[in-house]
Amino acid sequence: MDRVGKVYADGTRAVTGLSVDVMDGEFLVLVGPSGCGKTTALRMIAGLEQVTEGEVRIGGRVVNDVPARDRDVAMVFQSYALYPHLSVFDNIAFGLTLRKMPKAQVERRVREVAEVLELGPHLRRKPRHLSGGQRQRVAMGRAIVREPRAFLMDEPLSNLDAKLRVQVRAQIARLQRDLGVTTVYVTHDQTEAMTLGDRVAVMRAGVLQQIASPQELYDQPVNTVVAGFIGSPAMNMVDAQVAFDDAGRASATFGGHRLTVPESVLHRRPGLKRYDGRRVALGIRPEDMQDAAVAGSVDGGTLVSVADLVEAMGADVMVHFPVDAEPVRTEDREDPGAGPRRPGAAPAGSVLVGRFSPRTRVFEGQPVTVRVDTEGLHFFDLDTGLAIGH
Repeated sequence: MDRVGKVYADGTRAVTGLSVDVMDGEFLVLVGPSGCGKTTALRMIAGLEQVTEGEVRIGGRVVNDVPARDRDVAMVFQSYALYPHLSVFDNIAFGLTLRKMPKAQVERRVREVAEVLELGPHLRRKPRHLSGGQRQRVAMGRAIVREPRAFLMDEPLSNLDAKLRVQVRAQIARLQRDLGVTTVYVTHDQTEAMTLGDRVAVMRAGVLQQIASPQELYDQPVNTVVAGFIGSPAMNMVDAQVAFDDAGRASATFGGHRLTVPESVLHRRPGLKRYDGRRVALGIRPEDMQDAAVAGSVDGGTLVSVADLVEAMGADVMVHFPVDAEPVRTEDREDPGAGPRRPGAAPAGSVLVGRFSPRTRVFEGQPVTVRVDTEGLHFFDLDTGLAIGH
């Protein structure tokens, strides 16, 4: 996709200047909140939406004006889109039958795909007699049997319950790895994005924010939009002031709390020196905050507060605690280049979330001392929302 844009007849702009190269055999995930343009982008690749600006190329060939049926890509929809009056066999075979492929070849291909997807015993059944997960596998089988140049998947797991989503997600990952077919996958679920994608493209309001490996997105978000979207719970973000002493040591202060910035962070973010005495958006991942009573060492810094809410999750305990600092919000922004939104008339104070060990003995309403792993601190410009680096 080369500077691809989409503007609808009523003037609504869905996608702006989207440039993405999907490599041969790659699993690329487009992720973002509802209405961010990811499905529109996918439909432009498929030929189901007309491109307003830019070029879509498949295998080096510009396909802007090529009908969907001639693009040699297969789409898997959120709604399954199965023919209710046809059997599982006939649903999977539908595209091959349209091509007038010999019956023996159709039979062989369908049975091979059914075996891979564990649908063999269900080939003579109708879709209404299948579970949601089985229907989704039939929809995938219909795409796989065609042996297309690329799979396009539009939120294929959103109709499944949580347990089934995990199972089918693993199946999709194994299938794509075994088949080696280029795949573009759309989801609003960041867990799906992070576990499935070789690379993940984060979109917001029709604009590509960052495209990188899942780990790079997590470790090095380029702006507050990506930082606030990737990670569960989301990154904590507060308005803080940066200060350097005469020896070149840095600290970040907010609401009476002071965190020392390690040398390693300054080495990665030399641009932070330009912010001496200035306010920034300080980001702290929940994973980088622990109950000091359990964590032991308090190198880096501590925050003292009162536990407001304690959520026992089994493997983790989410502890919410207030600090007297202005929050920095990244959501509900119409302009993805406008920087983080400040609280305005919102009441002063932020509630931070720490992902504590299940060994913690913190209770609601009790004082809590939180150890912050300052090696993981993130810094963003308050006006542009961009990460502070070089």
